[in-house]
Amino acid sequence: MLNLLKKLFGDTQARALKKLWPLVDEINAEYAKLQSLSDDELRAKTEEFKARIQEAVKEIEEDQREIRARLRQADVDEGETLSPEARQKLLDELDDLDEEWLQAAERTLDDILPEAFAVIKDTCRRMVGQQWEAGGNTITWDMVPYDVQLVGGIALHQGKIAEMKTGEGKTLVAVAPIYLNALAGRGVHVVTVNPYLAQRDSEWMGPVLAFHGLTVDVIDRHQPNSPQRRAAYLADVTYGTNNEFGFDYLRDNSFVFDADQLVQRHHHYTIVDEVDSVLVDEARTPLIISGPVPQANDSRFGELKPAIERLVREQQKLVAQYASEAERELKLRDEAEAAGKKKEAREHEDKAGLALLRVHRG
Repeated sequence: MLNLLKKLFGDTQARALKKLWPLVDEINAEYAKLQSLSDDELRAKTEEFKARIQEAVKEIEEDQREIRARLRQADVDEGETLSPEARQKLLDELDDLDEEWLQAAERTLDDILPEAFAVIKDTCRRMVGQQWEAGGNTITWDMVPYDVQLVGGIALHQGKIAEMKTGEGKTLVAVAPIYLNALAGRGVHVVTVNPYLAQRDSEWMGPVLAFHGLTVDVIDRHQPNSPQRRAAYLADVTYGTNNEFGFDYLRDNSFVFDADQLVQRHHHYTIVDEVDSVLVDEARTPLIISGPVPQANDSRFGELKPAIERLVREQQKLVAQYASEAERELKLRDEAEAAGKKKEAREHEDKAGLALLRVHRG
């Protein structure tokens, strides 16, 4: 039945992947052009990308500066006062402009994605054979992204989950979207499940990013609320564990009374390694410092559970009936076609399609 549904409606993941392969072709076409450049010319691409982003958001940033200047002037100049309503209106305009900024930057990042991914691929090629320390060991760089890893990187940039098996190069997959989104200048967070991985991955991939002048730091190296941790968040790429990112966020929103005391800056783009573990298995951990979790009221659960179970059983039974009906109609269609009864075959096929649609919706 699952195969039958896939034939009729297609596989969701297969359809999504099909849309990404043309981008991989563009990346590889750009990659072929870059190999004749010098190292300095390749590095210059990063500044070119940043300039394109700045050009896209220039007018928006001018409007933001004008509003912020007016708010500051009202705070220091007794001759100009703003009513609470007027101040709130300006703050709302700032929020709207920030959303416009993100949309404009996102469009530009999508436009430069093939070139930027190609730059990282060529950077990886140029670094083959170089050695450095990562995770307490000396590594010899020997990785250039395969097409399937580029597909994974595109998916991560688009905010999707890229599922990969151990050994398929998850760490390398992340480098291209990290680089691309760091170009916007608002920082990239890479969330890992333990301090060793945060340190190792930052050291492993750091030289590739440093080749283009991007700064990398790890929050777990530094004490909470310290200037060093604040500086780590100002790096272009910030690695860290889910617990420390979560605790810093809660501290900033619970114990800080002045914006200058905030450790984190505005959130822009994040890649979460082992997302099922971070967002499901360990998702309750940061709640420890935010207060006790109220005891759940289980009485309503007990009341509703039998009814919900009955509903699920009835729905499963109904879906099974529709599936059987679809199979029966498809068999009748095949028999009608074999007998040369084209009109009757079409009728059976229509009925099968309707039944399969009900299965899909169910």
